[in-house]
Amino acid sequence: MAQTTPNHTQTVSGWAAHDSSGKITPFSFKRRENGENDVTIEILYCGMCHTDIHHVKDDWGITMYPVVPGHEITGIITKVGSNVGKFKIGDRVGVGCLAATCLKCEYCEDSQENYCDQVQFTYNGIFWDGSITYGGYSKMLVADHRYVVRIPDKMAMDRAAPLLCAGITVYTPLKDNNLVDTKGKRIGIIGLGGLGHVAVKFGKAFGHHVTVISTSPSKEQEAKHNLGADVFVLSTDPKQMQERKRTLDFILDTVSAKHSLGSYLELLKVNGTLVIVGAPDKPIDLPAFPMIFGKRTVKGSMIGSIQETQEMMDLCGKHNILSDIEIISTDQINEGLDRLVKNDVKYRFVIDIAGQSSHL
Repeated sequence: MAQTTPNHTQTVSGWAAHDSSGKITPFSFKRRENGENDVTIEILYCGMCHTDIHHVKDDWGITMYPVVPGHEITGIITKVGSNVGKFKIGDRVGVGCLAATCLKCEYCEDSQENYCDQVQFTYNGIFWDGSITYGGYSKMLVADHRYVVRIPDKMAMDRAAPLLCAGITVYTPLKDNNLVDTKGKRIGIIGLGGLGHVAVKFGKAFGHHVTVISTSPSKEQEAKHNLGADVFVLSTDPKQMQERKRTLDFILDTVSAKHSLGSYLELLKVNGTLVIVGAPDKPIDLPAFPMIFGKRTVKGSMIGSIQETQEMMDLCGKHNILSDIEIISTDQINEGLDRLVKNDVKYRFVIDIAGQSSHL
């Protein structure tokens, strides 16, 4: 394992954390030359994800410093390899969490490469050549074209960026539970943050009755009047929770803080399903009785395949679904991360990597 290989000859400007303080500073590093399967991307925007915080602070004990975060990347292709047929110079593209997989296991062959045992991520991963991957907090990226998606022409590149992580994270469980092509189901979204607000948009665009379940009474106006949710339930109010028992077909849990699933499971009808996409750093409480007495299912889901990500992007283009964002400059990255820790953002920070030169 090495930070670079002899093929890494391109000097790139970026922003990195160098220790567990998590402070981001300007960082010059090397990227590989554009290979036959690669595309080179001028990065315009990069979204901020809670995962970035965990990595820069080494919360999970796996960070390889220096770490250049960022896996919600949009930009313009400036170079294509000889084996690349589906992209050309000038194309608007995005890169999410995936940098490499084995390409030959049952999951890779079934378009579920995000579950490959050898999956490597866009940053803090180990690429095929043995080098450490660096992410989108940088001016340029070289990516294998098999892990790149096209951004529809009419979509704003800044507001499209978070869809490459937050968007696909909530889209895939909806698809897996037949909620993309069928209408009229009653679905619940726990949490109205970076993931939850996109999930509400998907739910309404796909023709469902959407209930937002939150601990914050101040979010009712936003959920119902701005995002179009049909019902708002304050999860700390036992009366409201009791009134909604056995009313939902499906629940998507986007909360990243430790919580109990018991009261939420009671909201599901018999045979209902709850899917966890938030990632609390401590175990979730999962009482047995709400599952047993309702024949309910609890599942997890992690991002999606490249095929699913392209599907999602195309549907977002069709339905005009975009993330609600706050743009920050590169010299506001540390401020953005600090505010993200406090959930002081509505709903996703996006870094304007290219500065005033980008108006796409």
